[in-house]
Amino acid sequence: MSHSPTLSKPARQSHDRQATRAKHLRKLLAPWLLLAPAIFMVLVALGYPLVRQTIMSFQHFGLAQQFGAPAEWAGLGNYAEILSDPYFWTVFFKSVAFCAWTAGITMLLGVLMSVLMLRMSPAVRTFFNTTLIVVWAMPALASLTVWQWLIETRSGLVNYVLYSLGLTGFKGFNWLATSYWTFYLIASAIIIWASIPLVCITIYAALAQVPGDIIEAAQIDGASSRQVLTQIMLPMIAPVIALIGVLQVIWDLRVFTQIYVLQQGGGIAKETNLLGTYVYQTGIAQGNYGVASALAMVILVLTLVLTSKYLHMLYKQGGVD
Repeated sequence: MSHSPTLSKPARQSHDRQATRAKHLRKLLAPWLLLAPAIFMVLVALGYPLVRQTIMSFQHFGLAQQFGAPAEWAGLGNYAEILSDPYFWTVFFKSVAFCAWTAGITMLLGVLMSVLMLRMSPAVRTFFNTTLIVVWAMPALASLTVWQWLIETRSGLVNYVLYSLGLTGFKGFNWLATSYWTFYLIASAIIIWASIPLVCITIYAALAQVPGDIIEAAQIDGASSRQVLTQIMLPMIAPVIALIGVLQVIWDLRVFTQIYVLQQGGGIAKETNLLGTYVYQTGIAQGNYGVASALAMVILVLTLVLTSKYLHMLYKQGGVD
């Protein structure tokens, strides 16, 4: 009759400690193993291009290098060329001002419309919400085609309506080529129109999640509807507003499609360039990929600087110092 070996007390204790350490190690590694595929995809899709772009920003990288010629090291030459170019600073300040204008108006209108949605009846709110989703889901090129029809010089609806109201100066008026002010006016209208739905839907969803008992308690204490909104509801969803505001700044700072399509539709190009189209023209059109990469790095740094305050606030909300 066989007997299983009996471990001594010290051996059992050592075995138990090893089993505990192994179990603890498995608990530590399990989340990372589950995240490994996603981390790998992010590193491949975003990490490698960022590293490659950083390296190219320090190189003389043109069309010859696209066909296999070795790239020469430029050091800080590309950055010096950018920062010493007056045209870059013109585009830079135009981009910052345009971003502040479009992002600010988008956030303001988005908050106002989300508050309005709280006051709507369920049927009207459903229709309004569906309309916003349709606008948001519309492809950018399709919406730009419609906008170009509206502002068309000879038969556009906007010029027709303004001329019908007695404003004869708008007969045959070219919004895209007259000046960069009218160009940016149309571009900002298109960008704000396309951005409001996501802002409005997101903020409305946050407002709808504010506990009703808090609102009821405030009303019992004599708070008006305006006080409930401005002193209770909006402060409670401040992290959501900050997050969507950060995203809006990032999107509007690197806007490309709307500006590029309007430029191709007859608009003036050099005077209306923003950072996104400036990078495209420098890299793709002129083949100067080294300088274009340096420009892209400047945009990245600018984005981090403009959003650093909001990002710090989000980290504090998440308990990160």
